[in-house]
Order: sequence, then structure tokens, then C-alpha cells
Amino acid sequence: MSLGLPEINIVFKTKGSTAIERSARGIVVCVLKDDTAGGQMVTVYKSVADIDFTHFTEDNYNFLKLIYEGSPTKVVVVKLATSSENYNAALKKIKDLKWNYLTIPGIVPADVTIVSAWIKEQREQSKKTFKAVLPNCAADHEGIINLTTSSVASTITGKTHTTSEYCARIAGVLAGLSLDRSSTYYVLTDITSADVPDDPDERINAGELIIVFDSEKYKIGRGVNSLTTFTTEKNEDVRKIKIVEGMDLYQDDIRGTYEDYYVGKVINDYDNKQSFVAAIGSYHKELLGNVLDRSYDNTVAVNVEAQRTYLESRGTDTSEMDDAAIAKANTGSKVFISSNVKFVDAMEDLNMEVNM
Repeated sequence: MSLGLPEINIVFKTKGSTAIERSARGIVVCVLKDDTAGGQMVTVYKSVADIDFTHFTEDNYNFLKLIYEGSPTKVVVVKLATSSENYNAALKKIKDLKWNYLTIPGIVPADVTIVSAWIKEQREQSKKTFKAVLPNCAADHEGIINLTTSSVASTITGKTHTTSEYCARIAGVLAGLSLDRSSTYYVLTDITSADVPDDPDERINAGELIIVFDSEKYKIGRGVNSLTTFTTEKNEDVRKIKIVEGMDLYQDDIRGTYEDYYVGKVINDYDNKQSFVAAIGSYHKELLGNVLDRSYDNTVAVNVEAQRTYLESRGTDTSEMDDAAIAKANTGSKVFISSNVKFVDAMEDLNMEVNM
């Protein structure tokens, strides 16, 4: 009998069944340069009503209102002195916090480059699922949303905002959206005017998140990130914000459950590995439809090839061992699992033939 695995199976099923609800309640980090007295360097606000506007300049308070219009579950505000030469202190503070989208209203191009590089490093080396909405940042990376529309007039603040400033609104929208839809054609009801591009298709193909006008309303053109270079590891699907959100949720749920319920608590034998695999399989079933493609054979199993490589590296001759023997072999504290899944997108492109 494996230790605690029935409970863990329930945890995985619960995470799967509540994935859509949880995905719509993302966390935004907002870094502001503000010398106004009051408050802490890092403050968590659960609603706009919790914010003491006397702790911020009018402009910075307006940025927070822009974020909350998108209904994130909470906003982590990091205040820096206006004399700060860079955002290193803020990045250090948020590195170990849990959040989804970063916005730095008013950020200048030189700092955009640095923050973009930091997001890439956190995702690729530390396996964090951080993302940032940055202005005019052709980062070619799934963790960077590249907003390029400028001169956006918003009824939320009564002001016209630069691209850098309006990133706050987009971050709030993306954090508040559920995984049962994408941000494509999300209507931005607050906009009364904006410098919309004349070449939307080219901009989108270049990895830009743009705002378009359909003669009646302003809306997000297509929910894409800045990724434009595709590989076998990152195909064209990964350029879609919704797909990356599903990937990040999947990664966070499995890693978090593993760390909370398995590490140091479950013996690493074959039976427990298979129980872990079964628990992930149950999680897959709960994600079908809105996160995982229900028509695809989404699988998870002990990674036999990885175990074989590990055993060989430890001096074990595996030439006479079949796959079953490899799967049952003792791998110390190492757990090798592989999954093969397909994330599902939302309806966006219509190709309809009308016959008369």
C-alpha cells in the first residue's frame, strides 16, 4: 500500500476539475516608482477597494485601476523610489513569490530589455511560469507578451496612455481570463480611441499583441505572445497565450502536488511510481475539453528510456533487461515520468463555404 496516494489522487482530481476556475483568477505583479509616503515596499491587494490611494501618485493609482478592470484575483504591488536606476530590487523581491503576469507601467526601453531577459531566465532555468506584458518588446519568447498599440484613451482613468502604461490593463485582462476562452477579440470597453495599426496581420505574425477597431468597438486582435521562431519543442501552437496558460497550469499543478505530497514522503518503488502515473492520468481526464484535447490520446507513463540512461550512468548493464525490467528497476531518489498531451485552443479562425 502506497503512502497517502488515495489522498493525492483526490488532490489531482480536484486540481483538474477546478482548473478553469483557478485559471480565471491569476495574479498580477505591478512594479511602480513612487515616493509617496505610506505602505510597504511589497503589498498584496485583493481588490481595488483595498488600495489606499493616498499611498500612490494619481498616475500610479490609475495604473492599479487599469489592472483591476480585468478582475485578477490579487495584485502584488512593489514600490520603488523614483531615483532607482533599475528594477533589480523589485525583481529580487518577486523572484520567490507566486504570480502570473508582470507589468511595469512607464518602463523605458533599456529596462524592457533587462526585464525580458529576466523572464526568459526564470522560465528556462528556474522553471517558473512567470510572464510579462511589455511594450514594444520583440523578445521571440512565449513568456513575453509584446504590446505595441499606442495612444490609448481609457474611460477608466480619463487619460490617454502610452503603450508602456496600457500594459497594465492588458496584464489585468490576461490574469482574469478563464482557460475556457482565449483573449482573441476580447473587447476593451474602456477604450475611446487608440492608434490602431493599418497592417494587423503583419503585426500579429511578427509576435505583436495589438488592439484593433472593428468600426464599433476596440478589442485585442489576437491573443499571441512574442514567439516567432518555432522548433520541435516550441511549435506554432506555443505562440498562443491560451496554450501557454494551459501549459503553465499543467506544469504548476503537477510540480506543486509532487512537492507537497511526494517529496520525502513516498518510497520510490515501482508501485508508487505507477500510482503517481495513475494520479496524473486522472488529472488529465479532468482537464479534457478546455485545457487538453479530448480527441487526443493524452498519456503519461514511467519514462523507460530515461531510466535506462540513468541505470547505465550508474554502471548497470541494461543490455539484457527488457522494458518491464527497466521500469521496475531501482532508481534511487530519481523519478522519471513522461507525458504526451495536446493542449486545446479556442475557436478563432472561421473558414465557411456557402453554397447557393
